[in-house]
Amino acid sequence: MDLAFLKTLYQRPGPFASVYADLTRTTEDASKAVELRWRALRADLEAQHAPKGTLHAIEQTIAEETRARRSEGLVIFAVDGEVVHADRLPGPPRTPHATLAPLPDVLPYLAERGERFPHLLAVVDRRGGAIDCVTADGEHRHIDVQGDEEYPIRKTKAGDWNQSRFQRSSENVWKTNAKKVAHEIDRAADRYGAEAVVIAGDTRARTAVLDEVSEHVLEHTVEADKNTTVDDPGLDAELHRILNLKTAERIMTVAERFDRELANGQRAVSGLPATTEAARQGRVETLLLEDDPDSPARLWVGPDPAQIATTPEELHDEFGVTSPSEARADAALIRATTATDGELVVLPPNGPNPHLRVGAVLRYTT
Repeated sequence: MDLAFLKTLYQRPGPFASVYADLTRTTEDASKAVELRWRALRADLEAQHAPKGTLHAIEQTIAEETRARRSEGLVIFAVDGEVVHADRLPGPPRTPHATLAPLPDVLPYLAERGERFPHLLAVVDRRGGAIDCVTADGEHRHIDVQGDEEYPIRKTKAGDWNQSRFQRSSENVWKTNAKKVAHEIDRAADRYGAEAVVIAGDTRARTAVLDEVSEHVLEHTVEADKNTTVDDPGLDAELHRILNLKTAERIMTVAERFDRELANGQRAVSGLPATTEAARQGRVETLLLEDDPDSPARLWVGPDPAQIATTPEELHDEFGVTSPSEARADAALIRATTATDGELVVLPPNGPNPHLRVGAVLRYTT
C-alpha cells in the first residue's frame, strides 16, 4: 500500500483526534441514531481532554456528511481545531471509536480502506464500449468509445440473399470497432497506471478486443466471464472480487519475499525492536503489520518521524529528545515509513504469516 497520501497528515504536530464514526441509516429515526452515536464518541474525546475547537470541527464534518447521506462510515483525523483528513469507508467502521493521541490512529483506517489499485473496467459490445478508470487516489474517469462503423453490425440469418458477403462485412466491422476500443484501453491503462484491467460485455466483442490489446495490458487483464451490460448490478461485485484477489496476491507475494529474506538473514527483520531500528534508519521498504486494533504495543516518539524508539532513554540518547511521547507502535511505525516513502502491507488474521505481528522488508542491509 502506497502511503504517500498520508504525508500531509503528518505535517502537523499532535495531539490528534481520530474518529471512526458509524453513519448507518437503516431506521426511521436514522438521523437521531447518528447523532446519539456521535454524542457517545464526543463524550469519549471530552474525557480525553480534546480541545473544543477540534470537537467543533469534527462535529461539523459529521453533520455535513449526514446531511449529504453519502456514506455509512467516516474516518476523521483532526488537530488544532481543524479536520486535516477525512475519508469515507466502504461501510460502517468495524469498531466505532474516538481517541486523542500524539499520533493519528491510522491502522484501522488503512485496514478497512485496503489496497487501492489503479484499475479500469471496460464493458464492450460490437459497436464500441464504455471504459471506467479509477486512479490510485480513487478518482474516476469515464471514456465512451463509439465504433467508426455500425452497419452491418449483425450477421444475416441463414438463407438470406448475399449471406456470405454480409457476414464477412459484419466481422470486419466488429474487428474495426474492437481495434478502436483496444487502443483506448491501452491509452487509459498507460495514462492511469492500471494494475488491473477487467473486460466485460458481449462475448464475441470481448474476444475481439482481447486479440487487439497490447501484451503489457494483457498481462494485467481479467475477462469477466459473463455477457453483461454497464448497468448490470453483478458487475460491481465481480470487480470487487477481482480486486480482492489482487490484494491477496500482493500480500502473498510480499509475505513470501519476507520469509525468503528473513531465512537468508539479509533484507528483512522481524519483531518490534528490530523493525523500530530499521524504521529509525530509513531502511524500511515494506512494513508488515498485523491487523490488530487492540494491540498493546507502544513506542516512544519525538516530533520528527525518524525519532522513534522502544524506550524514552533510547530516544534521548539517539536524538536528544527531552519530552518524548508514548504512542501506539503501529501508528509510530506507519508515520516513520510514510516519511521515507515506504509501503505497508496489513496482514489479515488468517494470512500467510499467522505468527508475525510486525516486520519489514528492507531496502538494504547494514
